[in-house]
Amino acid sequence: MKLNDLKHLYKIIHTFLSYGIDEVLPVNSYTRAMRYGRKLFFWIHNQHKDKAFGLRLRLALQELGPVWIKLGQMLSTRRDLFPPEIADELALLQDQVEAFDGKIAREQIEQALGGNLDNWFINFDEKALASASIAQVHTAIFNDKQDLAGKEVVIKILRPNIQPIIDADLSLMYRIASWVPRLSSEGYRLRATEVIEEYEKTLRDELDLRTEMANAIKLRNNFLDSPMLYIPEMYQEFCHQNVIVMERIYGIPVSDIEALKENNTNMKLLAERGVQVFFTQVFRDSFFHADMHPGNIFVNPNHSDNPQYIGIDCGIVGKLNESDKRYLAESFVAFFNRDYRRVAQMHVDAGWTPEDTDIDAFEEAFREVCEPIFAKPLSEISFGQVLLNLFNVARDFNMQVQPQLVLLQKTLLYIEGLGRQLYPELDLWDTAKPFLQDWLKEQMGVKAFVNKLKQKLPYLQEHLPDFPETLVEALRQQKLINQQLRDISKKLSLQQRWWRKSFALLAGGMVFLGTLWQYPILPSSLSAVLFLCSFIIWLIGFLLP
Repeated sequence: MKLNDLKHLYKIIHTFLSYGIDEVLPVNSYTRAMRYGRKLFFWIHNQHKDKAFGLRLRLALQELGPVWIKLGQMLSTRRDLFPPEIADELALLQDQVEAFDGKIAREQIEQALGGNLDNWFINFDEKALASASIAQVHTAIFNDKQDLAGKEVVIKILRPNIQPIIDADLSLMYRIASWVPRLSSEGYRLRATEVIEEYEKTLRDELDLRTEMANAIKLRNNFLDSPMLYIPEMYQEFCHQNVIVMERIYGIPVSDIEALKENNTNMKLLAERGVQVFFTQVFRDSFFHADMHPGNIFVNPNHSDNPQYIGIDCGIVGKLNESDKRYLAESFVAFFNRDYRRVAQMHVDAGWTPEDTDIDAFEEAFREVCEPIFAKPLSEISFGQVLLNLFNVARDFNMQVQPQLVLLQKTLLYIEGLGRQLYPELDLWDTAKPFLQDWLKEQMGVKAFVNKLKQKLPYLQEHLPDFPETLVEALRQQKLINQQLRDISKKLSLQQRWWRKSFALLAGGMVFLGTLWQYPILPSSLSAVLFLCSFIIWLIGFLLP
């Protein structure tokens, strides 16, 4: 381990100990070495004893910097693993860090584009518009040499030398995660290594800005000319692994309620459209923006009576297959119908839980957890909390929750919180119900059959002319296979006959020889009987088919 690595490790240890994070270590034989090791750092004391553990954890991660901040943000979504007092604190982590030098940003952008910025842009602002843990953004304007002359843009650039920092921190995270199962019996339930693997995948995706570009293009095309959602345009010819250039937008931050009201925004319609956008992405497109926290959502100020969302930062998206969508739709519909038997059976039918799952016990577990939720009016029930409850029950019956479903649940919680912040009287069930019911109808009956036939039509058109020839060839092959099977059966039959004859002749011969050998000893009557038996066995051998 290099000197810089040791310094980095010491900083992490110092931060965790100074916030008293070590105090949650259980006292058992597995943690004895750690507790003794803690005494070696006797000069580092908990300096925040008056604060709750969740707050101390958040402050520690914030102090450790970008990679740990993003880990905390991801962990805040895993309410299936952490209690609310910790998850709520981690959700407050802000991905805002000090910007790096604008001159360095300019140099890296020019290196990626292959020339001086003045070749394409004017008014490049070296002061960052915003700065986050992985990247920061600067503003500029296309110069008159470009087809889009005068168009304002935002240029996003990765932080310099971020890769070694991420590699070092991830390595340490994996080491810590490997210890977690040994700390207590509950340690295995946390599946710490799987959590870090999921985090690493997300982090690696964010290190290639072309992924964000591709996601933004797809989302933009999905909502092209939509009054509900606008995604800024990406200028692909200027997009690279560490630099992307996109349209600059102006909007009211969705969290600025006062500004929205001053702009006479239709708050009820805005809140309903947030839910509609989410369910449209999920059920129509199977592709949803999975990082829709308030910092990434704005409202177009020009359509206050017909409000339109503006979404940015598309680095994290979720993708669903038909099974995922059916799980979501049927779970919600069955839950609101209080049909817990259907919820349980659907999990087994979809293959989410083993086939031998005790459906009666499964149903009762869902009932015990979900029934108390109906103490609230339907309009106040949290969809995200319902999903979380379903996940928790299903996990006890050996269901492995998929990462895309966790992303979906996190996004749903964002949308719910946002909707009710904008319009407290929002009835999510009333808004979402048509999407769920319409989608389920589309999956069944004549309409579903016609839709699936339409999807297969290009394939059928391509292969239908070859069908007669293919059928004849298949029949010919089947005839050959049948003939080969008959030949094999005949050979097996001949072999069986040979073995039966051989056995009978051998048995008769052994009895005959045994009789000759014992002839002087045996009585004459018994010898005659044995000679007769050997003759009969021999005869049977000759007569066997």
